[in-house]
Amino acid sequence: MSLHRADTLGGRAAIAGIGATEFSKDSGRSELKLAVEAVHAALDDAGLCPQDVDGLVTFTMDTNPEITVAQAAGIGELSFFSRIHYGGGAACATVQQAALAVATGIAEVVVCYRAFNERSQHRFGAGLTSRQASAEGAAMGWTMPYGLLTPASWVALHAQRYLHTYGLSPDAFAPVAVADRFHAATNPAAYFYGRPITLEDHAASRWIVEPLRLLDCCQETDGGQALVVTTPERARDLRHIPAVITAAAQGAGRNQEAMTSFYRDGLTGLPEMGVVARQLWRTSGLTPADIDTAVLYDHFTPFVLMQLEEFGFCGPGEGADFAAGGRLQLGGGGLPVNTHGGQLGEAYLHGMNGIAEAVRQVRGTAANQIEGGAERVLVTAGTGVPTSGLVLGRG
Repeated sequence: MSLHRADTLGGRAAIAGIGATEFSKDSGRSELKLAVEAVHAALDDAGLCPQDVDGLVTFTMDTNPEITVAQAAGIGELSFFSRIHYGGGAACATVQQAALAVATGIAEVVVCYRAFNERSQHRFGAGLTSRQASAEGAAMGWTMPYGLLTPASWVALHAQRYLHTYGLSPDAFAPVAVADRFHAATNPAAYFYGRPITLEDHAASRWIVEPLRLLDCCQETDGGQALVVTTPERARDLRHIPAVITAAAQGAGRNQEAMTSFYRDGLTGLPEMGVVARQLWRTSGLTPADIDTAVLYDHFTPFVLMQLEEFGFCGPGEGADFAAGGRLQLGGGGLPVNTHGGQLGEAYLHGMNGIAEAVRQVRGTAANQIEGGAERVLVTAGTGVPTSGLVLGRG
């Protein structure tokens, strides 16, 4: 069972640097090159050099081993290196791992990174044609023979049940897509910069797997993103206002699978994110009312609505009403969500670019900045899989 008490990690580490490559559909260079560029950019942002780094954390899906990145980036000896599983669910957990290392003195400067050519090389959206024999792969045997081969098809089952249970139409998902593209349109780093969409555009976009339309599904991106985690004390002596890790958590639900958890008691929620939410609120002592802006993992729009519900911003089945009327947009009178454009609008970097946006909001340097700077930002990682989350605050 999950924890029923606050943990002691909060406030003991901070994000001091962020760096990224450009976000494109064809980077023209190796994934290792992208990783090194992002790592160097994050260190430059913090005012540190490669020799300051003694820890690295990435994803199991990343083709760039920590030792190879250390060598290519000019980093010397390492006292800590780690990888997190479950795709986008790992994003916030990389920061949690780095924070654990920093808080316990195992390392002092840890860089988290993710780099891939997800558009020009391996495309996750292309789905599966085979699966190696493994305990995890066996779960796919219950769905693949029936044509459930892609992430969109797996999420569509949850989305269809959600709409049926709460008496909604697929238009309920549109405000999420519109809000993301509204923010991307004014973010020069976003792939869809200058290209907002309307509710009508969403309704006119083609079906991918009903009830998901094209504009409900995130894009595919080439690029890299890195984050520098260190102690709050050291971070305060560096170039920028630190984004203190107020709380960090991982979560997996009962009967959890990776994207195919169809045999749980219900399909209308995200129990793994519920585990994360409860721990973030316990450790931080905060409530939804204390959050200035949120970066919610948006590989598919229905799961954004379910996350709003799991975190208590609204009740079960109320996510569509909460999001309607532009209330997820900056200046919309509600909760600004994905002010960088999210993965639908800025880039799909398995959520790492969302963590960087949260840091910018804390610093007061975001393209779509919360007025006066954000004091507290909620960030989530991939949903439908074992996942993670963060609350960042101003240091």
